[in-house]
Amino acid sequence: MVEIFQNIRKIYTFAQPCEELADHVEFFSESSPEATRQYIAGQYFSVKMFASWTPTFYINLGAPYEIQVGSKRHFIGADEDILILRNSIVERYNSPTDNIFTVKFYPGSLEALLGIKQSLLADKVVSLNKILPANLLHLVKQPIGFSERIALIEQFFLTNYRKQPDHYIKFVKDAIDNFSEAGLQASNSDLAERMFSTSKTINRYFNQVIGTSPKSYFSIMRARTALTAYVHSKPGFIPYDYGYYDMSHFYKDVVKFTGQKVGGHRN
Repeated sequence: MVEIFQNIRKIYTFAQPCEELADHVEFFSESSPEATRQYIAGQYFSVKMFASWTPTFYINLGAPYEIQVGSKRHFIGADEDILILRNSIVERYNSPTDNIFTVKFYPGSLEALLGIKQSLLADKVVSLNKILPANLLHLVKQPIGFSERIALIEQFFLTNYRKQPDHYIKFVKDAIDNFSEAGLQASNSDLAERMFSTSKTINRYFNQVIGTSPKSYFSIMRARTALTAYVHSKPGFIPYDYGYYDMSHFYKDVVKFTGQKVGGHRN
């Protein structure tokens, strides 16, 4: 299964965070055994995801699996839980009994919640034992419901949450919002003017908070948004709406972003 090209969400259950964490946690998810049996039919399978620069917890509730982060493949045991940054292509190789509880964060939010700089996590697979208390992981991995797991994690985040937003993190989040409001077409100089700042400052803050340049991050953000729209409705897709000169420009960006052509997959 391949992200965006195919609906990988259909084998998971999703939930939104509480209001206090909505600016930092994008979603919680958990494997759905029923949906996995329905769509995967007892086969071994893989899930490929493209770069997003969104730190993600993978808490293992099921069988061992392998995960490829960038060019390196890692074996994850049944008792192992990990954090990855998703700064490059990630592919998980799973068994029919795959069962993962996931927490996906917005860029920079891991630092706001836990004081962890995501810029240091590029292409790494970090054990959650180094980040979360052992007793919390033990409780989350017990045979309880999805909502109970979410409540445990949220309580921990809220206890550690620094209520005053860091200036650098807030600036980067505001820049991302401005880029989105500008139709995914604003240049660094355009953003600098809108934010009463400088292109140099924006570049420095992005590298400090996210771990990559604004040009690189916005290129991924635009490609993700445009490809999602294209897959959802090819006849209604207009490349100019996403800052592309024409379809050829869009196709070229998709290959750069995913390494694959848009015609290579079926939903």
